[in-house]
Order: sequence, then structure tokens, then C-alpha cells
Amino acid sequence: MTFDPLTLTAFKVFLPTVFAFTSGLILSPFISAWLYANEMWKKATVQVGMDGKEATITKTILHDDKRKVVRMGGLVIVASVAVTIIFFWAIQNIFPSDFANKLDFLSRNQTWLPLFTFFVGAIVGWVDDYMTILEKKDRKAGGLSLIKRLGAVALLGAAGAWWFYTKLEVSSIHIPFYGDLSMGLWFIPFFIITTIATYSGSVIDGIDGLAGGIFSAILAAYGTIAFAQNQIDLAAFCFVLVGGTLAFLWFNVPPARFYLSETGTTALTITLTVIAFLTKQVVLLPLIALPLFLAPLSNIIQVLSKKFRGKKVFQVAPVHHHFEAIGWPSYRVTMRYWIFSIICAIFGMCLALLG
Repeated sequence: MTFDPLTLTAFKVFLPTVFAFTSGLILSPFISAWLYANEMWKKATVQVGMDGKEATITKTILHDDKRKVVRMGGLVIVASVAVTIIFFWAIQNIFPSDFANKLDFLSRNQTWLPLFTFFVGAIVGWVDDYMTILEKKDRKAGGLSLIKRLGAVALLGAAGAWWFYTKLEVSSIHIPFYGDLSMGLWFIPFFIITTIATYSGSVIDGIDGLAGGIFSAILAAYGTIAFAQNQIDLAAFCFVLVGGTLAFLWFNVPPARFYLSETGTTALTITLTVIAFLTKQVVLLPLIALPLFLAPLSNIIQVLSKKFRGKKVFQVAPVHHHFEAIGWPSYRVTMRYWIFSIICAIFGMCLALLG
């Protein structure tokens, strides 16, 4: 049986997606059992707000003291991605053929860097999660401090910027309907700032099913953009991430069996930044990933409003908890965020393909 090039290309992109999803479903019960057996949850941390006052509304919404759900659910995505990559690499090397070679999506110029940032980001997040779990003091959050986490993310961003600037010789960004804008050395700090800004969206991991659906929509949009730009290996990698994230989401829908936590969110947000630069569509990242950016932005607005106006803008920040505070059931918040995420991703994808 022979396949035309387009069919084979689509097969290369979407078969690993199904494999990642399936392997994630198979591995999830074992990962979940291990997490619960080792009590991989953190103690209640929602005691005070960003202003230092008691967070009475937030505590009422989250019920951290009444419901224990483990962290490190991002291990499901990490494991499914690792298994998928190893499987297709092994197929190519154990059963070499033109068909097997075309299915392998590991390439130096498209997937090495996002793969590196994904696993290193997962390690950084895992360290933070594990230190949080080891924290023995009651009513106090453990783990890496915010400064240390941002420092680690900035270092990863600097490594990515160096790779783009020196190895890939990229020093410009593409502006839709305008063209490329040369930044010179300013490309490096811009890359680092973008990495930190995207990482700040990690706070979206706060309601059952919320983060998984949002990340799936964003990654699928960038996978489609990469496919349209003939970056087939990168497209395949994006959709492998989608497959692993959907496997996680299968067990994260209400009631969640586990949460992404830093292990998952750090890996995904940093890798998303790299993918946005590789596709030359980083300018559209705030649109395609708008729900991701709204969460930290609402935190900033809340803090500034309290400081300079003496009153809150939202009942609770981040804004997804505000909707819970005004009476929306958590499942309604999640599903409407999914819809909003898909629309933002499609709109941004259309602009990318047109511009």
C-alpha cells in the first residue's frame, strides 16, 4: 500500500498524538496510585491573600482543608511524551524502513530545543513540587520561593534565547501583516521576558479540568500553524503534547484525581514559548493563549487596585476564581473557559495563517 505525501505527512503528525494519549491513559492509574500512596499533596496554602490579609473568600471556594488531591499530575504528560518519543525512535532503529524513518519526528532544527525545555522545565517544576510536599510547617507553603522559580525560568529563557540567537541565527520577530522586525541583541531580553510572562500563566491550574483544556487548545493551534508552515516535526511534537495533555485531562475533569502543579505547568509554559518563537508567531501568543495571560494579569490588576484605589476589582484573583465567587459552579467556569480558549486559539491561528 502506498500513500500520497500529504496523507503520510498527516499520518506522521497525528499517529503519535493518538499514541501519546493512549499511553497516557494506560500510565495514569499507575502514576496516580504512586502519588496517593506517597501522599504527594501539599497542605492547605490558601490562608492569606496577596495583600497579606486573610483570604476568606478563596478558602470558601477551594476547600483545601476538606479535599485532598495530589499534585504532580503533570508527570502523566511527561511520561506519555517520553514513551511516545522513545517508541517512534525505537521503531525507526529496530525496524528501519522509509515508512518508519518518515514517522520519526526528532530533528535538530525543530524539536530538540522544545524537547529539551519541556523535560528541563518538568524537572524544575518537580523539584518545586517535591520541596512543597516535604514542607513540614503547618499553614505555610513550601517549595521554591517565587524569586527562585522566576530565576530558574529566566535561566531557561536565557538558554533558549542563546540557542535561537547563536545556533539558529534568529534575531527578529514576525509581525502579522507587517513582516519581520529585526531586534538585534534586544531579541535576547525579549525572549526571556516572554518566557517569564508565559510561565506566569501557571496560576491557571486552579480548577478541575481548567488548565488541561486551555493548554490543549493552545498547543493544537500552534501545531496547526507549524503544519501549515511545513514544520512537520514541530507540528508532530505539538500534537504529542496535546495527546499527553488530553490523557491528563481525562483524569483531571471534575472531580480531579490530580493537578498539573509545577511539574506540568512549568514544562508546558516554557515549551510553549519556544514553540511560539519557532513558528515565528510569538506576537500572536497573547491572543492564542489569552486565557493563560488573563490569570496573572488579573492578579496584577487586583494588587494595583488595592494599593492605589483601596478596593478590589475582582471578588477573588485570579479571575477564574472571581467567577466562582459570584456564584458560577466550577464546571461552568471550566467549560466556558474551554470555549473561550478554542475561539481565541482559532482566531489567532487564522491571523497567523493570513499574515
